[in-house]
Amino acid sequence: MAFPSDPITSPQNPRIKNLLKLQQKSSERRTQGLTIIEGLRELTIAHGAGVAVPALFVCPELAGTERLAQLQALFAESRPEWFAVSRPVFEKVAYREGSDGVLALARPPQRSLASLQLPKAPLLLVLEAVEKPGNLGAILRTADAAQATAVIVCDPRTDLFNPNAIRSSIGCSFTVPTVATTREELLAWCQQHGIRTYAAALTEHAVPYTTCDFRGPTALVMGTEADGLTPELRQACTQTIIIPMRGAIDSLNVSTATAILTFEAVRQRGA
Repeated sequence: MAFPSDPITSPQNPRIKNLLKLQQKSSERRTQGLTIIEGLRELTIAHGAGVAVPALFVCPELAGTERLAQLQALFAESRPEWFAVSRPVFEKVAYREGSDGVLALARPPQRSLASLQLPKAPLLLVLEAVEKPGNLGAILRTADAAQATAVIVCDPRTDLFNPNAIRSSIGCSFTVPTVATTREELLAWCQQHGIRTYAAALTEHAVPYTTCDFRGPTALVMGTEADGLTPELRQACTQTIIIPMRGAIDSLNVSTATAILTFEAVRQRGA
């Protein structure tokens, strides 16, 4: 696998213009069945998870000799298209400062609730109407670290493979089975599989999370920071739980709260 003789030096190049479309528009990502991965670390994790990478865009000046050699080795068998890009053009398409000069087109996996392979006692993280890619990415990192069964997003307001979510997850978007569904489908599916649903919400009947038994089939259900869970989902859950607050504030960032609840479940399971 080798670079073509001439690097891409114009931001008007059709391939560069398409990269910008894919970065900026979820509709383009859905239509093309593609997303963007930036960074060798994230790309290595995605490749290890079996994600198809049809094209690489690399700035040799930013990547350096060692990183280029790592890329050559990583894709020696799959052999995607390989494009050199000048530094000014790469910096136009890169979406983070201090980029390592590596960017790839990737085909994210398409999953459904029916496709999930459930162990005897699954541990599921459920997010309702998540809209911030950074929060989604952080929760995916937690799910990967805890080896959660899956992350399920009800009525998402951002697509699951938004490039910023991938960046925030450091590639864990591809290591954790992630599904988008509706509230109604989720509740019916959980009932079908005997999964207890624990809604994180400040309500009259909420109990401290440490008093709950998360050892059986469990779904931890989280809402948005701005609005929390919808009444319909909260009321349909098995139990409402809280993380007791000792200071002036009454809630935590959703990704922080999810991590606390997730690792309490891990602790109870003896993992």
